[in-house]
Amino acid sequence: MEQLERAVERYLRHVRLERGRSPHTVAAYRRDLARYLTHLGARGIDDPAAISEVDVGAFVAAVRDPGDGTTGVSASSAARMLSSVRGWHRFLAEEGLVARDVAAEQRPPKQPKRLPKAISIAEVERLLEACGGDDPIALRDRALLELLYATGARVSEAVDLAVDDVLTGEGGVGEAVRLFGKGRKQRIVPLGRYAREALDAYLVRGRPVLAPRGSATPALFLGARGAKLSRQSAWLIIRDAAARASLTAEISPHTLRHSFATHLLEGGADVRVVQELLGHASVATTQLYTLVTADAAREAWATAHPRAL
Repeated sequence: MEQLERAVERYLRHVRLERGRSPHTVAAYRRDLARYLTHLGARGIDDPAAISEVDVGAFVAAVRDPGDGTTGVSASSAARMLSSVRGWHRFLAEEGLVARDVAAEQRPPKQPKRLPKAISIAEVERLLEACGGDDPIALRDRALLELLYATGARVSEAVDLAVDDVLTGEGGVGEAVRLFGKGRKQRIVPLGRYAREALDAYLVRGRPVLAPRGSATPALFLGARGAKLSRQSAWLIIRDAAARASLTAEISPHTLRHSFATHLLEGGADVRVVQELLGHASVATTQLYTLVTADAAREAWATAHPRAL
């Protein structure tokens, strides 16, 4: 087992240092590969060179159906685990630690197509209006939500923003933000008037009050004690705003990202532009949102067209 664990640690160092993966991604890889090593250990395997295609396939089958009366993981979770396993095996082969990549041909289980969930423009406005107030926390919360909806940023990208990532225009007002996506890939996304005003108010009257409460940090969004705002805190801010706005749909940080993309496409934006703004590596991912808008169009047609029935 020791040889397998050393090979995993070497891979995790590689993805962290050389590929620039975030701590959250590295932690997810670690959990998936720990489960894989347990599976290999149960099969009597303690050397990476001894792993075969059959062992990889058996792992995918086992996480889907453990065979001990417990419920297996979903197809999407199994696909994520297999992605971690395939990355490790590819690394082993590329580094010459094994003769070949035994996971290269393993395919993930089929997943049902899930369309992104978005809320309406009116619901977004209710959510944003629920963050009213002029105290530092209220100013921060409004700035965070306005930024998430204005830019389509992932919540991790938003809480990782530094003050210097707000790019200012004339008069020192923020005109755009510099976001760092997966693999630290950088993109510049413009800010609309509402997000600019909310950020300006927070930077002038909110952050200067919060910052002295903690140690010096360049983070844009700060908690009540002056430390960098966490992803969990951002999630709670949105959940609490949704409760105050009496929104019945389940609202998460990703809801604003989905709504950003859906509303842009409904407004006539080109899918390639939306892809760039979202930081998607593949346009196929962005095209899921076109299915959402197509569904909405069909529903409107079926309701309103005189020849629909």
